[in-house]
Amino acid sequence: MQEHAEGAVSLEISGGIARLTLDQPRRLNAMTLAMWRSIPALVDRAVQAADVRVLLLRGAGDRAFSAGADISEFATVRADAAQAAVYEEAVSAATDALVQAPVPTVAAVRGVCYGGGLELALCCDLRLGDDTARFRMPGARLGLGYAFPLVQLIVQRVGATAAADLLFSARVLSAADAMGLGILQRVEPAASFDNAMEAYLGGIAANAPLTLRAAKRAMLEAVRTDGQPNIAAVDALVARCFASRDYAEGRAAFAQKREPDFRGE
Repeated sequence: MQEHAEGAVSLEISGGIARLTLDQPRRLNAMTLAMWRSIPALVDRAVQAADVRVLLLRGAGDRAFSAGADISEFATVRADAAQAAVYEEAVSAATDALVQAPVPTVAAVRGVCYGGGLELALCCDLRLGDDTARFRMPGARLGLGYAFPLVQLIVQRVGATAAADLLFSARVLSAADAMGLGILQRVEPAASFDNAMEAYLGGIAANAPLTLRAAKRAMLEAVRTDGQPNIAAVDALVARCFASRDYAEGRAAFAQKREPDFRGE
């Protein structure tokens, strides 16, 4: 399954992996309003596919993950307070869709990852980068304010001290800097990044999908801020794991010293 157009977000599903690509390479994959608006439906389509076990978010080309919001269209889509409110609703819907995705999510970062691009990367469970990756939250150099949900997300992902560094300094971080602050979990040389990424994603996709979804739901419940965690929902998913054909297959494969064949059932 594939949908593709420049200046859009494309979706491709194969081998248990859903690949969402931010596709506007001539503008360093800057996000237009239409691109923000397209993400929730694409994420939903991806996670509803029976064979999807992990979702990858990446930028088109090798120069950027995303430079953030496409400022060139602000005069027409974010010119006043009313338009700004509509724009922020679209951004919030996109980021919520990624954060709440019921499968593991991974951001693959090459090159520039600034502002809204970094926000999108932080929405993912894991962030892997090549050694060209660069990160920045430039608001303190622009005089703009970051809304509470974004600051809360940054603190949840990297901790208060690293969040303070990002937000107060507005400095450009190298891939090594990002590793030190917990933004990246792994860095690979640019030449070997694609192969390393595919191997990592393949490893996740080969694991038991019911287990992945149960773990992801538990992680989401663990950081809830809108009430008590729904432990019963997690328990139900865990019980489904133990009642599954995959659990029997996993034990048999372990005993027979072979690779398991998980089917999500």
